[in-house]
Amino acid sequence: MAGLPRSLSEQTTVFCDFDGPIVDVSDRYYSTYRLALTDTDRFYSEFSPQQQVEKNLPSPVLTKEQFWHMKQNRIPDREIAKQSGLSDEKIDFFIARVVKIVNRPDLVQQDKLQPGVSWALNLLRTQGIKLILVTLRDQLEATYILEQHGLRNLFTGIYGTDDSQAAYQNYTEVKTYLLDRAMKDHLPSAANPHDSWMIGDTEADILAGTAMGIPTIGLTCGIRSYRQLSQLQPTSLEPDLLSAAHRLVGMSCLQVCC
Repeated sequence: MAGLPRSLSEQTTVFCDFDGPIVDVSDRYYSTYRLALTDTDRFYSEFSPQQQVEKNLPSPVLTKEQFWHMKQNRIPDREIAKQSGLSDEKIDFFIARVVKIVNRPDLVQQDKLQPGVSWALNLLRTQGIKLILVTLRDQLEATYILEQHGLRNLFTGIYGTDDSQAAYQNYTEVKTYLLDRAMKDHLPSAANPHDSWMIGDTEADILAGTAMGIPTIGLTCGIRSYRQLSQLQPTSLEPDLLSAAHRLVGMSCLQVCC
């Protein structure tokens, strides 16, 4: 019926990141930081005689709010280590520990769904939108987590890596490669690129979407702040995936009604 909103076009496709938009990794990253700090203190007190005087003086620990603020503003792990009181000789050990343990199964279990994610994904699917996951997370791991939460069937395709470090290192070139593959597999050759969107929470997502010529939505619920994302000039900035979903549905309704 004319003038009434209908579902999004079957040609509309959303390519969505995993860590940040769908899963909150802040607890895992903070626990990783604290464990790596403890391991560093223990190593130098036990194996470096000159450090014995510091044995009872553990490194000062940042609060989670302080730590996450630094991560969201792209403060390097080396600077985070300095702010935690580590001397230069200890920082390399600390960073190596972070990289080694960040994907440890007991820490990965701390990841949790972002609020409203299930609602957001179901809203988009009921409006006829095609959902494709494009993530730097290990593909099997991301698929397993989606299955655990009953969300796997909402995605037409899942594109991830087999590199356990890709997500933490946030490789832009890998994200661009994965998005390119996903677009070639799921978009008709004559598709209008403006019928597709890339949603993510980091520079890798925004830069990949821009490189592939599609609109982008930056989400500030993840590991980058509003200030960091706005510098990349995404098409839109939203606080979370549910807000992004409502924006896309609202845009569709306006187009149909007009």
